[in-house]
Amino acid sequence: MTNEKVLCEVTENHLNTGLRGIPVGTCRTSFVTPSEGVHYCGYPIRELVDFSPEDIIYLLFNKELPNLEQSAQFKADLSSRATLPNGVEEVLKTLPKTGHPMDWLSIGIHALGMCDTTENWLDDALNLVARMPRLMGLIFRYREGRTSDIPVDDVSKSLVERFVETLDLANVDKAKMSKVVSTYLVLHMDHGGGNLSTFTGKSIASGKATVYSAIAGAMNALSGPLHGRANQSCLEFVLKVGSSDEAEVERFVRNELSEGRPVFGFGHAVLSVEDPRATAQFELGEKICPEDENFKIIKTLRKVAPRVLSENKKIRNPNANVDIASGALLHHVGLKDPTYYTTFFGWARVAGIGAQIVDERVNMRSGKGVPIYRPKYFPEGQQLRHIE
Repeated sequence: MTNEKVLCEVTENHLNTGLRGIPVGTCRTSFVTPSEGVHYCGYPIRELVDFSPEDIIYLLFNKELPNLEQSAQFKADLSSRATLPNGVEEVLKTLPKTGHPMDWLSIGIHALGMCDTTENWLDDALNLVARMPRLMGLIFRYREGRTSDIPVDDVSKSLVERFVETLDLANVDKAKMSKVVSTYLVLHMDHGGGNLSTFTGKSIASGKATVYSAIAGAMNALSGPLHGRANQSCLEFVLKVGSSDEAEVERFVRNELSEGRPVFGFGHAVLSVEDPRATAQFELGEKICPEDENFKIIKTLRKVAPRVLSENKKIRNPNANVDIASGALLHHVGLKDPTYYTTFFGWARVAGIGAQIVDERVNMRSGKGVPIYRPKYFPEGQQLRHIE
């Protein structure tokens, strides 16, 4: 018997439960606590909301916030990596416009990898981070048939500015859009090591697949309605409410529950309070769109839904989570199609998942890296037999 701490005693009750709560490794980029939510490299997310996405990306890869000189150098390094390789747009041209944007994103990331892979974990992860804004903007434009007069990608600008300028929507406040997208990215970049998309990406990379293949797989995991696509469902839910009147909102919530449908935007697997990422987005909404009808609806939901949900004693945390406000803010600044919302989630997570892949492949176990993932499964309902 060793002196190693027993982290979890695995019993038969843990089988076929999706590995929930089973320790499989350590995470150097983030963790979640019940009272303060996600922390990036030890910093609670509320303290990081106003940092640039580039500085948070630096934090996740380097485990410390940059000083002014380091920040400038890192932004210049990302700019040097930002140009898309030839061939990527040709792939986007062939994709069906009816395909979901998350499928476009996964294929786009694969295309980036096929066109230019260094096979250096860190370089490929940072190259992908740097190229995501242009890829995101092009996905919007090619799906929407807006393929003429695409602005040149000014790689000297920030990640968010490059996306907004590539997208080039008419009649929008680009500064306001940049603020909402920037905040969204910072709040969504990482969330511990065991969520489905992160675990999927790290598992694929453990077989020595490329960063691009691993993160494309992570995007596929993120696209499901029980994971990243919940933010799409949340705005669709808000649009169905139709009124910010408290009595009407309460009737709507109770009817959804009576019909066995979920109340999107509430509850969290770890938190025991309102998600600080939701709180930060409500504060941003009060600054930029307090009279927006969808924002008024989610403010009423924030008041009503926890009260109604808490009547069910089985619901441990009835409070607002990160998804409740993000869709209303994106909608307000001109990004009105909720089918795109999970691509923003994916764009953000490229940084966190990429940093965790680099850690597992390059840094952990004194540089040897984490072995290939291979959990054990027990046979069930089978017995030895032979062909007679």
